[in-house]
Amino acid sequence: MESKKNNGLNRRRFLRNTGLLGAGIMIVPRHVLGGKGYIAPSDKLNIAAIGAGGKANVNIHNAFNGGAENIVALCDVDDRQSVESRKKHPKASYHKDFRVMLEKERNTIDAVLISTPDHMHATQALACMQLGKHVYVEKPLTHDIYEARILTHAEKKYKVVTQMGNQGASGDDTRRIEAWVQDGLIGHVHTVHVWTNRPVWPQGIPIPPGKFDIPKEVDWDLWLGTAPVRDFNPIYIPANWRGWVDFGTGSLGDMGCHFMDVPYRALQLKYPTAVECSVTSAYTGFFQEVFYTDSYPSSCKIHIQFPQRGKLPPVEMIWYDGGIKPKRPVELLPDEEMGEWDGGIIFEGSKGKIMAGLWGRNPTLLPTRKMKEAKLPAMKRPKVVGGADGHQTEWVNACKKGYGAYTSSPFSSAGPLTETVLMGNLAVLSYNHIVKNSKGENTFPGRKQLLWDGENMRITNFEAANQYVKRQYRAGWTLNL
Repeated sequence: MESKKNNGLNRRRFLRNTGLLGAGIMIVPRHVLGGKGYIAPSDKLNIAAIGAGGKANVNIHNAFNGGAENIVALCDVDDRQSVESRKKHPKASYHKDFRVMLEKERNTIDAVLISTPDHMHATQALACMQLGKHVYVEKPLTHDIYEARILTHAEKKYKVVTQMGNQGASGDDTRRIEAWVQDGLIGHVHTVHVWTNRPVWPQGIPIPPGKFDIPKEVDWDLWLGTAPVRDFNPIYIPANWRGWVDFGTGSLGDMGCHFMDVPYRALQLKYPTAVECSVTSAYTGFFQEVFYTDSYPSSCKIHIQFPQRGKLPPVEMIWYDGGIKPKRPVELLPDEEMGEWDGGIIFEGSKGKIMAGLWGRNPTLLPTRKMKEAKLPAMKRPKVVGGADGHQTEWVNACKKGYGAYTSSPFSSAGPLTETVLMGNLAVLSYNHIVKNSKGENTFPGRKQLLWDGENMRITNFEAANQYVKRQYRAGWTLNL
């Protein structure tokens, strides 16, 4: 992509060199002078999309921005999912294998939107970054903690513009909460409660039985990608993969980057130091507790501990999903809604509380009557045109400026946030790990508090839990920085 600054002759020089400047009345073609709303081809970003259906439709639509940019290539392992995108962008080349697309279109593509199942984010993003392509990756950034660390380093190494798809990071409300908290409106925050109504897909269930034919439109081997080989089952696609450990990151991965991003920024959090959880189980008979380890539990509660940061005190963040919620604040009147229908956030500080919804929407002091009298500080972080709806176009505009241009959720911040979110899943997956004690009895050491060394990405008091920091890829797939 050529920038405006370096795209050859500017308009005035063109007119002067062709003898038209000062010639009085003249007719100049629109492709020279342009017109209202006209964007020269050299000023358009050439965008490819890996994943062309579902959430990808929104990302492609917003990045395309009514034709302000070019969609030059589309890729999806399921032809059924790509129908809408291919119809809207008939000139874009179409591929099933992202590696083939990158090889064939490497000299055309400037930037790539990645909207695929979680287990493929890291390999796809890194392949693009290594070719110098800017990347937008849906949340959560990665499936594993190790992958998140790799992509964080890759942003700096390959000097590309990045953005994670937690669009609330571009909203005004998260910026309001940051200012309120960091200006001490509720004193020192010591506890944050975060909850969601997810899952709204199957979780806490066994591997589905039965043999099914693979639809002719689906390349199942490519869909599996880095994951272990398993038989095709229609329960996994197009969206229920979220609840399966091999493919998705459950309720926490799906919504944690939306909800937890708000306190993570406001409280200037970094790596946590400890995590513990409790999860639901299934029952097959009298006192017969069963945990299905192939899918995430139907609900869980997770406690994540963060250390003191300079003068800021330690913080405990508590996550709830599957219908579990924190205790209703005493400051909230009986008829006032706690959070929103899909979840909420409550900050508890030494001088008060703040309550908000998804992305920090509709923040309010508690009790709510305080909002009438409080002097609220102004937002400090740059506002984004369009707020959350402008998340993709903010990335597009930054791509045109180049590495170092501001985005709301670059990998430098989205990576550590994702690591924190995935710490919860590490605890969940460790919860039912059985170890024999000296008497030969079954014990569950993963159910204690797990201590985390963030710099070295290791659980220090239960070695078996470290297998969930970095999963093993299927043969033929690697992640080499």
